[in-house]
Amino acid sequence: MFIQPWNAGHLLVHLARPNPVWTAIDNDPNVLFTVFGDYAFIPGPWRAKPDTPPADGVPTSYYAAVQFTCRATLVDDPEDKAELLRRQMAHFQPDGDHAPISVDQPPYDRMLPGIRGLRLEVTGVRAKFTYDDHKPVGHRTAVADRLTERGQGLDAPTAHQQRRRLGRIGPWKP
Repeated sequence: MFIQPWNAGHLLVHLARPNPVWTAIDNDPNVLFTVFGDYAFIPGPWRAKPDTPPADGVPTSYYAAVQFTCRATLVDDPEDKAELLRRQMAHFQPDGDHAPISVDQPPYDRMLPGIRGLRLEVTGVRAKFTYDDHKPVGHRTAVADRLTERGQGLDAPTAHQQRRRLGRIGPWKP
């Protein structure tokens, strides 16, 4: 699956034709599309308040999540699917270092029947970003450092996101 902004208020997606989601969309074109990133588990000892035992810290997770409520329109016409792929490739491979995407030229001509496209008209957006914003800057910096040291999964991008946010959040209030 690839997602790409199409224009203001729309997303473009393509999925494999055998995907079971098509039955649900045929029954109801109102869909919820969710994306998340930079997820990391933060152990309790990392969050313990000063002058308290580390074991008294309460664990949490840092993450970014966005839910789009959308109205889905199927894209099944071969030329329309090719155009959808062209837009996605222009985003993901802007240097153009790929074969032309055409309904009658290899390699995409034989692949287009295996996918279906979706044009998702966004009708609502909900987002949540959880990074201990209520904690002091020093605490959030220390957690970002520990994420960098741990280096598992999405720890590095989560630490980057935490550091990026430090100066953009208002002053901490005790």
